[in-house]
Amino acid sequence: MVSALPGAPLINVYRIAWKSGRDKIQEDHEGSPDGGVHSSPVSSPSVSGPRRLLSCLSSQSSALSQSGGSTSAAGIEAKSRTLGRRWCPAGIMLLALVSLLSCLLPSSEAKVYSRCELARVLHDFGLDGYRGYSLADWVCLAYFTSGFNTAAVDHQADGSTNNGIFQINSRRWCRNLTPNFPNVCRMHCSDLLNPNLKDTVICAMKITQQPQGLGYWEAWRHHCQRKDLTEWVNGCDF
Repeated sequence: MVSALPGAPLINVYRIAWKSGRDKIQEDHEGSPDGGVHSSPVSSPSVSGPRRLLSCLSSQSSALSQSGGSTSAAGIEAKSRTLGRRWCPAGIMLLALVSLLSCLLPSSEAKVYSRCELARVLHDFGLDGYRGYSLADWVCLAYFTSGFNTAAVDHQADGSTNNGIFQINSRRWCRNLTPNFPNVCRMHCSDLLNPNLKDTVICAMKITQQPQGLGYWEAWRHHCQRKDLTEWVNGCDF
């Protein structure tokens, strides 16, 4: 069903904006002196897509210049009447879509931690010694999975994604656009991209509770396991 699609709100905005524009054009035509249908850049069938929008916006710009540059009350009123007669539904629709998209985009910004900065944050979350793994294990893991980048996303061939500073996979641990995965951590994958790392640490703890522990991560097995990791926390104050 359309309502279940992520783009459904955009479709509704499009329909509302376009219907309003169509009704406005119909009113203008019915109110013309000869009662006929006048051609305009908006309603002309020969102009479509981006050309229609550019033509419409151009007509508004011409209308403004023709109404004069006066800042008096009479000048402003004349401009308002001109814009009312040349209302541009495509322009209004575009503004509505841009506003909606700006609300849907993630508000968090990417953060790339330094080594000691990340060590302090993970220490404060209680990961030092959690399930028998040192703080250096976690810092080493973060470096070899994401380079300490909280916004890292890696798209896999099976359609899943690895997300965040620990590159947690969506096939089992979080929810992305594919609703059939288990979502063991009970969070959206976008939550794992938050720079404050709270959701990331909660999910990483759940993964570590599994029999494999940090061995779940191939990067940890190859680069961190059974190695001297003291350099990862040397010089860091807690």
